[in-house]
Amino acid sequence: MTIISIHATAGTISLDQRRELATTLTDAVALVECGQIDPAARWGFQVHFLDLPADQIAIGGTLAADLPDIAPLTVDIAVMDGSWTPAERAQVIERTFAALRTALVVDVAPPTWWVTFRTIDEGSWGASGAPLSIIALLDLGVFTTERAACIRKALAT
Repeated sequence: MTIISIHATAGTISLDQRRELATTLTDAVALVECGQIDPAARWGFQVHFLDLPADQIAIGGTLAADLPDIAPLTVDIAVMDGSWTPAERAQVIERTFAALRTALVVDVAPPTWWVTFRTIDEGSWGASGAPLSIIALLDLGVFTTERAACIRKALAT
């Protein structure tokens, strides 16, 4: 279960780019989280695109409306607690930036594009009207055996 929220100035991301990012951002996290990209796992991911008027985003203390050449964009990735090493987090962040650069046709991500990665503590996620544990998801077949073992080991401590 993952939520990927993208905040951008209205008009920054077109409908076709959103379609592409819905898949590529899901896959950017799923490959690391599950150890593979399984079509069934995609249903456990939501990508939210939030457009904000330029007068509702500020960077450096100045509204984006007053900075015509600046396009702030943030991506917040919230995942269920499991086995997330610093290297795995970095891999997700790098894959996220790669997906953004490809979809938005940019060679280098500008310094106003930021990605945050955070874990939601075990027992602090709910779905379908009840609390949900990542442990309950490990036997559904969307996690590789190796990845499931890492998560079980990490949460046993």
